[in-house]
Amino acid sequence: MLGLMMHSQLTLTTVMAHARKFHGDAEVVSVTADVPLHRYRYREAFARAAQLAHALQALGARIGDRVGTLAWNDYRHLEVYFGAACMGLVCHTINPRLFPEQIDFIVNHAEDRWLFVDPAFIPLLRGLQDRLPTVERFVILGPAAAAENCGLRDAVSYESLLEGLPGHFDLPALDENTACSLCYTSGTTGNPKGVLYSHRALVLHTYAALMPDSMNLSCREVVMPVVPMFHVNAWSIPYGAAVVGAKLVFPGPRMGDGEALQKLIESEAVTLTAGVPTVWLALLGYLEKTGKRVPSLKRVIVGGSACPRSLMEAFEERHGVHVQHAWGMTEMSPIGTLNSPTADWDSLGAEEQWALRLKVGRPVFGVDVKIVDPDGREVAWDGESFGSLKVRGPWICSAYYRLDGSDAHAEDGWFETGDVATIDARGFVAITDRTKDVIKSGGEWISSIDLENTAMAHPGVAEAAVIGAAHPKWAERPLLCVVRKPGVDVSRDELLAFFDGKVAKWWIPDDVVFVDELPHTATGKLSKKDLRDRMSGYRFPGT
Repeated sequence: MLGLMMHSQLTLTTVMAHARKFHGDAEVVSVTADVPLHRYRYREAFARAAQLAHALQALGARIGDRVGTLAWNDYRHLEVYFGAACMGLVCHTINPRLFPEQIDFIVNHAEDRWLFVDPAFIPLLRGLQDRLPTVERFVILGPAAAAENCGLRDAVSYESLLEGLPGHFDLPALDENTACSLCYTSGTTGNPKGVLYSHRALVLHTYAALMPDSMNLSCREVVMPVVPMFHVNAWSIPYGAAVVGAKLVFPGPRMGDGEALQKLIESEAVTLTAGVPTVWLALLGYLEKTGKRVPSLKRVIVGGSACPRSLMEAFEERHGVHVQHAWGMTEMSPIGTLNSPTADWDSLGAEEQWALRLKVGRPVFGVDVKIVDPDGREVAWDGESFGSLKVRGPWICSAYYRLDGSDAHAEDGWFETGDVATIDARGFVAITDRTKDVIKSGGEWISSIDLENTAMAHPGVAEAAVIGAAHPKWAERPLLCVVRKPGVDVSRDELLAFFDGKVAKWWIPDDVVFVDELPHTATGKLSKKDLRDRMSGYRFPGT
């Protein structure tokens, strides 16, 4: 027997229609290259998304065509997000911080027909355009004169493209399984891999993001997504904010600038923001240097890398800002877990609470997880046993876009994340390493993330990374690489002594190397691969 419920498709079109109808007055504020602080409302945003749909239709767009973007977080990028996807196209967000060779591969592999480009990335594309045969036109995301003499073939400015077109578009009735967006992994090994999202997946993912024990968005929030829109759907914030009518504040090209972020938070009364730890280190550094405040800010969601306890404590004790761990992947749309208090939270001791808070949290509804040993056997959820983390669910990648071979598909209905993790009896997941980053010393695993968090708690450490370095007896031993805080002369012996009593004695790094800076990926994460390459000639003292 079937239920007697109405059937409607889960599409981003319904998200846009709902926001336009019920939250049309909610604000969208953006920092852009041509307007220092652009301000308008959802109603205008979606009218312009309709204008874009008309423009793309006039260019000959067909359902399924890929529309590439190389753009910051701002209102024009938001319009492309909705305007392209809701007319049945695929919004292909491209990370402009990737190597040119990777961007070349990604655009050609996706066969993008148009590229929507922030003016800042015009020089990058001038050198690539002759290698991008599928791209028919470059659209410069700026005012009417933005495309003049830009050096890109058939270039047109975004505002010229939209000028005079109607603010309503008869959107097609799409099947919810229609593809709507595309994002490529950063390609740390081999070529980047494409993850093709469906309307259904992103609508379900948006519901998950909105839940109280997840991002807990509401119309009363002022949300500033620092996580870039060119990477993993900006963690679903553009969609979730539209569903509930939250005010959006986009930092544009200033997303890594502590001073700019502080000014936006204060002037726009931002209550919630999200991004990788390096961004919050920059903001905290600016606050400490200047004595400035972030009075409206209540929550920061951190993902991409583990957030050190010292950073969380600094925000909470000095600024009253709650820092919340999250974890996910490009292949997961991206949310997998969020760290929210349990029902018995208030009965736990302070250190018990911290032990849980430093984990990435529990899976949201819609994500199933398991950890397995090298033979594929499930590992106990005791908070101590390590295993390879696998996931499955309705917004998790089942296969990579246009990729053949053994690693193109999820195995037995489970996706191999490449993370090593523990899960405790409550279901809290702790990511202890990437599979390729785990340190195996004398046959035993050592968590580089735990060591990095410990090092970051030292008052003289600005940033830390731990890698496994070759050792003649133990195969590998931990090597700690540290960026000192300005004006602090912390020594090797002082740092190593700091680990005593905080981790198992045999986990303590064998040496410390001080560096001016650590390498990061295009999405702001520590790049252990590049660090290992940089330290390839290193030898431990006495070996």
